Amino acid sequence: MTSLKGLLFSQYATEGLADLVEEMQKKYKPKKGRRFNHNNITYEISRPTLKENIIEFEISSKIPEDELVNAKDMKAYFGNINKIVAKSKPGPISIEMENIVWDSRRDTEKERDYVKLLYSYALDDLFDNEAIVKNNEALASNDNSSVPASSTFTRQGTEVLNMVREMIQTRGRENLETLVNANNTVQKKLSK
Repeated sequence: MTSLKGLLFSQYATEGLADLVEEMQKKYKPKKGRRFNHNNITYEISRPTLKENIIEFEISSKIPEDELVNAKDMKAYFGNINKIVAKSKPGPISIEMENIVWDSRRDTEKERDYVKLLYSYALDDLFDNEAIVKNNEALASNDNSSVPASSTFTRQGTEVLNMVREMIQTRGRENLETLVNANNTVQKKLSK
């Protein structure tokens, strides 16, 4: 059974990743859904899922098959991306090459290969308990007012949830930048 903490953290993680999608769609060329395009590569950020007090989400990028000659080149491209991304800290818990067949019109099929990265964060790693305590002590010494009666959350609870949203967005952005940089590096190697 999912805890209230898990449900709330999941909701705020969802908001953080939605903000990241919006940010990337403004920075790069937007595409439908949770996708954007940069240097002829489509990227996608999944919605987070909650599994046993862990938030997981995927970041994927299309392998630019129009720049590659054959399946061997595709595997080499993926291998190079894998080497770069695997060195990042904290790295993904899973790096896979996935083949997706699109048949949106039911009359055409398009095969696309993707690099799919799975990231995982324990709920307790998504906020800084010491920072919450320090902020609360500072506010308590400077402010004698209480949280309004209509509020569902305490001031500290609201601060924790906002920290979760910001942490997921920040980590998601760092992971995405690692993948974008890896694709840029590998594409440059191919063009030589």
